[in-house]
Formats: sequence, C-alpha cells, structure tokens
Amino acid sequence: MHLTSLQLTEFHENGFLLLPDLFSREEVAVLNQAKEEVFAQETNANVVEKKSGEVRTAMGLHLRNETFARLVRHPRLVKPAQQILSEDLYVQQVKINVKSAFDGEAWQWHYDFATHHADDGVAEPLALNLHVFLGDVSEFNGPLYFIKGSHKCGAAASHHDTTTTSYPLWCVDQNEVTELVEHGGLASATGAAGTGLIFGDVLVHGSPPNMSPWDRPIFSLILNAVSNKQTSFVRPEHKHHTDYTPVTPLADDCLLRQEVAQ
Repeated sequence: MHLTSLQLTEFHENGFLLLPDLFSREEVAVLNQAKEEVFAQETNANVVEKKSGEVRTAMGLHLRNETFARLVRHPRLVKPAQQILSEDLYVQQVKINVKSAFDGEAWQWHYDFATHHADDGVAEPLALNLHVFLGDVSEFNGPLYFIKGSHKCGAAASHHDTTTTSYPLWCVDQNEVTELVEHGGLASATGAAGTGLIFGDVLVHGSPPNMSPWDRPIFSLILNAVSNKQTSFVRPEHKHHTDYTPVTPLADDCLLRQEVAQ
C-alpha cells in the first residue's frame, strides 16, 4: 500500500491522516480475539483505569501474541510509514488504548515526542503513530482530538503530569493549547472499526472521557527511524523496545493466513 500525493499533502498539512476501511471486518475480528487474550494476562504491561480497574493500556503486544507480531509488520501500516520517513524503521512501541464504556478516563493534551525525548533520549521527532480502530469510534465514546497543524510549531511547552490519570504524561500547558487551537483549530478522529490513522510525534492531541455505553479500543504501533533510536533506558522494555532490527512488511493477507512472523 502506498499513500497518494493528496494523502501525503493532507498528512503534512494537518499532521494526521485518516484511512477509512484500512482493515476488513474479518481482520478486525481476528485482532479483537487477540486483544482479549492479552488483556487476560497478568502483567505489569497491562495498565488499568484508576476508577474502574478495567485495562486502559496493554503494551508490548507483539512480544506477547503472534497476531500482533504480524500486525506490526503489516504492509498497510509499514509501507506508508516507510514512504513518509524514507528510512529504516524499528518497532518502538506496541499497545492498545481502551476507553471503557461509562468510565474511560481522559487523556490530557500532549504530544508523544515529549515523552520520547525526556524519558527515552530520542533526539528528533521522527516517530510515527499508526492506529487501527478495533471498534467504531464516534463523537460519543472518547475519540482523539487533534490540534490541526500544531506539528508545524515544534515542541510545545509541557510539564510531567503524574497524578491526573493512571498513565503519566508530559502534558502541554493550557496557554500553549489555547494559542495552538486559535491558530489551527480542532479535529476529531472518528470512523468505523478497521479505520487507520497516522500522526506524527509533535502533533498535539488528547481525548475526552468516555461517557457512552460503548468501549473505544484502538491499536497503536509507533515506528521510529533506526538512526533516531533511544539513548536513555530508564523505561521498561514494554514501553520502548530495544530491538532496532529494521521492520520489513509481510504479505497483505498475513492476518487471515496466520502467517508466522519470522
């Protein structure tokens, strides 16, 4: 799969790109079965909500489940990332974020590079976040909000919030958010299960609580340039992986053929 020139222009202008119907319902069903398997595991790589105790984030999935070992090498994710960055890429992080029905917590305004730089010693904001919606995402169940074009302003002022939610974040200061929104405006990322989403490392984003009766599960793969790999190792393996072998795509039907990722 390759992005069109119009898609590349949209990505570079807005900082994100939605790809409807990237994965079929059959493929999403395979992924959701694998999700249930990793969520049932007792591990510190599963982070739970403060209030409900439901799994909020499950990390290191490709090391825990063969289906996700294939998904991180799926050509519909890897090839667009290679097209955008034109470098050898490694698997930096693999997770599922869920907003549980009724009780799903907010994610504060942040951008990923703040964590990658401060905690992992990543030098440049090259990493790409590649999402797959594992359920329908609507305006009601806590979609991602993006500040359009905020990536063009570089790294915004941020602070380390360790108390608001169950997962600490380097959050963007409110005055910075106000200025960025006034300049670029807001957009929400919604779509049916199987929708793909790509966004960059300094795009400011967040998401509201989920007050609806519908869960909001999203798979997230972060690919980073091998030339830009981490230089600090304070975080555990499931938060930033240390295998810098360049990722190579499998066949397009690898999820349905249950191809072994070698």
